[in-house]
Amino acid sequence: MVLALLVSGAVVVLVLLGLFVFGLRRRLIQRSGGTFDCSLRWNVPENESSGKGWIYGVARYNGDRIEWFRVFSYAPRPRRLLERSAIEVLERRTPQGEEELALLSDSIVLACRHRGTRVELAMSEDALTGFLAWLEAAPPGQRVNVA
Repeated sequence: MVLALLVSGAVVVLVLLGLFVFGLRRRLIQRSGGTFDCSLRWNVPENESSGKGWIYGVARYNGDRIEWFRVFSYAPRPRRLLERSAIEVLERRTPQGEEELALLSDSIVLACRHRGTRVELAMSEDALTGFLAWLEAAPPGQRVNVA
């Protein structure tokens, strides 16, 4: 009986510690500012509109690149880096079909190409406005295509 209580107490402590570290990571990512909720699909085939492949994350502006972090991860480093000079905006659309269930409400999907890889980002209208303004604010001489 005592062993069962000890084991269950240890499990509760580990779960609480895991949740605390999870929240601390999110706080550290947002500490420097310039973050927004952003779901991502990487290496998307042309004309793919299924709800599969979306990963919920947080993006952060860092100079001339976007650092994208998975929300449900303990990794301290970004999962993807998107350089401003390598992003080409292809189209903007509303979520279709199953995507409406996979994404946050009121998301806008932005199809882009990054170094030859098709990427889709889903974010709120306000985050999209900021993202496009960040792309257009590239230093002189950089090629920027925001369609």
